[in-house]
Amino acid sequence: MDTSFVLYLGRHMLETALIVSAPILLTCMVVGIFITLFQTVTSIRDMTLTIVPKLLAVGAVTLIFGGWMLEILLRFTNEIFSYIQNIGH
Repeated sequence: MDTSFVLYLGRHMLETALIVSAPILLTCMVVGIFITLFQTVTSIRDMTLTIVPKLLAVGAVTLIFGGWMLEILLRFTNEIFSYIQNIGH
């Protein structure tokens, strides 16, 4: 195992983490912006108003994209285990 392979694994790991977390992070950002705009327009300063819609949106996105995220994580895990198996030979 050389340094280029380790760098490849590190980069692949970060790319996978970014791809898997992107739907949830983007949802939180978009819902947060809409809730902030709503609070600014209506002058409502309730903390539960920011948290509850985000939780509901993240739950819905997780249900919608959960299978896709799991597929990507399983593919990455299988690839890592195949690399580990090849190192032993």
